[in-house]
Amino acid sequence: MTVRIDSLLPRVQKPARYAGGEWNSIVKDWDATPVRVALCYPDIYDIGMSNLGLGILYDLCNREPDVLAERCYAPWTDMEAAMRAEGVPLWSLETRHPLRQFDLVGFSLQYEMDYANVLNMLDLGGIPVLAEDRAERDPIVLAGGSGALNPEPMHRFIDAFVLGEAEELMLEILDVVRRLKREGGSRAELLHALAQLRGVYVPRFYAVDYNPDGTPRPARRLRDDVPLPLQRRLVDAMPAPLTRPVVPYLQTVHDRATVEIQRGCTQGCRFCQAGMIYRPSRERSPREVRDAVRELLANTGYDEVSLMSLSTTDHTRIGEIVRLLMDEFGDRGLRVSLPSTRVDSFSVDIAEQVARGKKHNITFAPEAGSQRMRDVINKLVSDDDLLNACENAFSHGWTGIKLYFMVGLPTETPEDVAAIAELGGKVKAIGRKYHGGRARVRVSTSNFIPKPHTPFQWCAMATAEELRPRHQILADRCRAYGVEFSWNDPRASLLEALISRGDRRMADVIYRAWQLGARFDAWSELHDWSRWRQALDDCGLDIGWYAYRQRDLFETLPWSHIEAGVTAAYLRREWHRTLNRARTLDCHREDCNVCGMQGFGAEQCELQFDMLAAARRAAKAGEVIPLDVVAAR
Repeated sequence: MTVRIDSLLPRVQKPARYAGGEWNSIVKDWDATPVRVALCYPDIYDIGMSNLGLGILYDLCNREPDVLAERCYAPWTDMEAAMRAEGVPLWSLETRHPLRQFDLVGFSLQYEMDYANVLNMLDLGGIPVLAEDRAERDPIVLAGGSGALNPEPMHRFIDAFVLGEAEELMLEILDVVRRLKREGGSRAELLHALAQLRGVYVPRFYAVDYNPDGTPRPARRLRDDVPLPLQRRLVDAMPAPLTRPVVPYLQTVHDRATVEIQRGCTQGCRFCQAGMIYRPSRERSPREVRDAVRELLANTGYDEVSLMSLSTTDHTRIGEIVRLLMDEFGDRGLRVSLPSTRVDSFSVDIAEQVARGKKHNITFAPEAGSQRMRDVINKLVSDDDLLNACENAFSHGWTGIKLYFMVGLPTETPEDVAAIAELGGKVKAIGRKYHGGRARVRVSTSNFIPKPHTPFQWCAMATAEELRPRHQILADRCRAYGVEFSWNDPRASLLEALISRGDRRMADVIYRAWQLGARFDAWSELHDWSRWRQALDDCGLDIGWYAYRQRDLFETLPWSHIEAGVTAAYLRREWHRTLNRARTLDCHREDCNVCGMQGFGAEQCELQFDMLAAARRAAKAGEVIPLDVVAAR
């Protein structure tokens, strides 16, 4: 059965969100393709179409002759109302089949504020929201992405979590599904087979108990043949780039071609979850980047390409990449976007090479205003780094600079907060020197959230009462310096913290909040904190216990059974270094920091660790051996 949507489209904003048929989309014969996968993003099409990970999986699955993969995004409120009024189920874009007719329905969990949308999409798709209510013929519901590394708040709704990088693991999952379908295996047998794959967590095979003080006890297996602990998967080398993405018919949030030039980051910022869970750092060669851009331009018609990475200008050969792209495509008007840059003048030099005359705004993220605070969070930049970069930018024609910071960081003082505005004022003074009143400086702050698998995972979050005076300090002082200022609502940050740090009991809160109407909490116009406040009260959970409590360094955390690669011992060590303001250098350029990745299947980490260990043994024996000789040994 396919869904008829023609009567719905005239009644909604942006009908192209729901129509499908885009350039490079792949439509296979439903009846002739035995394995069917729906790839879902729990936000609107305009946002989800810019998610590279989902595009990679779409391409990967559709390369399998006996597999079809189709896309689905969260319908906006006007479309949801029309669907519910007409009894129309949520459908896939390619063939307009309801979600309930697929074998696998996979969600990308990138942002906790989207989690209620997952429940809503399941309900609209005709799939029981609770995993325990699903029958034999219901799809297997998967979830991956960074949020899956603390799976417990979503454990009641997801059948199996994909932990880590999915390029290889997804093919193994498809092998299991095609085998069990061929053999006529049951739903229970399929879930058990998936649980045998390294990197797949099936919550139904595990239980969690709690101590009298409310802290969780270590997870325990409900059957002996499932793994514990569970390890995330990683792809040791950069996989082939996506060069034939689906091209949307309407403008999306990142409306350009994208090449992932580097995966992972080893700068070691202690607040940064991505920098911990996506290790090790792996780079794509300049020629491979150039070849990928050549194919992308031919396959899409874009005239702009984004060089994607957690820190693009940290790529050791970024200069060569930019030079190759400008040599081949510069005369064709190609625009190159650098979505993340280091806070230094080198980044400005690279941006200068790709600016092509368009120099309005450039963005830096010092994260903290004072040097003391940057040492605490291990942000390896100084005031001079930032000011020199801003001088370089303004002198080369940029008229606006955006600066991103956090407030509420561990050990933060009012002086640290005031230093943010003072730094913004210094940047504004540099801008006036070159552009007078045209110079614009904007300071934007987010509220620090202690995330799982980071050295700050044990920290208490600052309360709204603690954050408001800090925001007021910044608002007053930025105004005095002529600097624009924006900040995040503490209540939205609190919800993100509650979910990201939650245990299995938080699933009841998400379920109750959805029943009360929670949708699109990432959108300020639709987020309603009162729904979540009521859900927490109805479920008997205390906000302070989850968000504002300093956790013991050795208590079991809700995600302790998930090994992301970086060990708890390393994270504890980094927390102690935080308190001592000790900096940890980037192991991509310096010695191995023994974070745990050297024993996690990361070949380059194992090599660096072995080299370091050999050099230390030689030093103890009184020998001096060059590292290249050590590597050869």
